[in-house]
Amino acid sequence: MEENYGKIPTREEAWALLLEYNQSQSLINHALSVESVMRHFARLNGEDEEKWGIIGLVHDLDYEKYPDQHCAMTKKILEEHNWNSEWIRAILSHAYGFTTDVEPQSLLEKTLYAIDELTGLITAVTLVRPSKKLAEVEVKSVKKKWKEKQFASGVNREVIQIGAEKLGMPLDELIAESIKGMQEVADKIGL
Repeated sequence: MEENYGKIPTREEAWALLLEYNQSQSLINHALSVESVMRHFARLNGEDEEKWGIIGLVHDLDYEKYPDQHCAMTKKILEEHNWNSEWIRAILSHAYGFTTDVEPQSLLEKTLYAIDELTGLITAVTLVRPSKKLAEVEVKSVKKKWKEKQFASGVNREVIQIGAEKLGMPLDELIAESIKGMQEVADKIGL
């Protein structure tokens, strides 16, 4: 196991850093969605809700300004801010097989890997509903759109499926719990 070093950031520090590197409302909403779902899963698993939430909040920290260096710049930025090395590793693991070779190992890392793309799909499903309200989104709605490859084509469904398998969780349950987690911030993200 790698040596763990660096400081534990506060939610306020993480939020300020997120806003320093992101102006896009859709990326900020995505960060808030992932944070909320991570907090939800932390509660379900008796884990540290603040830690899981903060890691979810900043997982795409560099994506708006440095899309071609996704995760590499996040690592650099967080190291410059002396963030905890375990937290940085967890953040990098969400892009395993794409922009990093950091394989998700802990429950936190596997959860982040599984729900990142899924929150995007749930958002897209919500936006095509007449009400545009998360409160009305059900697992069957997400599963129906899941099968339509042209719908939210940027969402990597294979990553979601692999993530569910890594967690040992049925896909329907992963979707249901992710919807619940997102519903907690529905007002903040306009859904």
